[in-house]
Amino acid sequence: MRKLIYGMNLSLDGYIAGPGDDIGWSVPSDELFQFWSDQLRATELSLYGRRLWQTMSSYWPTGDQQPDATPAQIEFARRWRDMAKVVFSSTVDKVDWNTRLVTGDAVAEITRLKAEDGGPMDIGGATLAGAAMRAGLIDEYVLATAPVLVGGGTPFFAALDNWVNLNLVETRTLPGGVILTRYETRR
Repeated sequence: MRKLIYGMNLSLDGYIAGPGDDIGWSVPSDELFQFWSDQLRATELSLYGRRLWQTMSSYWPTGDQQPDATPAQIEFARRWRDMAKVVFSSTVDKVDWNTRLVTGDAVAEITRLKAEDGGPMDIGGATLAGAAMRAGLIDEYVLATAPVLVGGGTPFFAALDNWVNLNLVETRTLPGGVILTRYETRR
């Protein structure tokens, strides 16, 4: 059975994007960027909701060709472009870069993918991750909490029907006052 990991940068008040989808506050330090790059290297399959897919696919397919790209960004862009991805959307009609589109029941497909043999999967996008949370499918949460309050926007956590008990796995302080925490779902 595959492990499903949900992780993103978020504000101290729990938002992955501020009002108007503003993510300007979440520019990662080199160390945090390397952490996310290492996470991607250890991931076999990435699952995306439509909005996060559109954000990622608007930059990373050519991120390694940007004139100011750092070696870490070049590596991340190539890794992202080559890895297997699934996009869940009923409005997107075409995907590229080693990506498969699913227009049907996301929870049923994620459940099926988790039951397969294989390496870890990550999930991104608040709506998609929220559906997986409510279905009890997330095994690990990774939070890179920035010392900023944005006051509203897109929350990292969805409204849940039941408590989810967690075990703290790791806490690390990164440059810029970012606190990295990892939790495993207690089953």
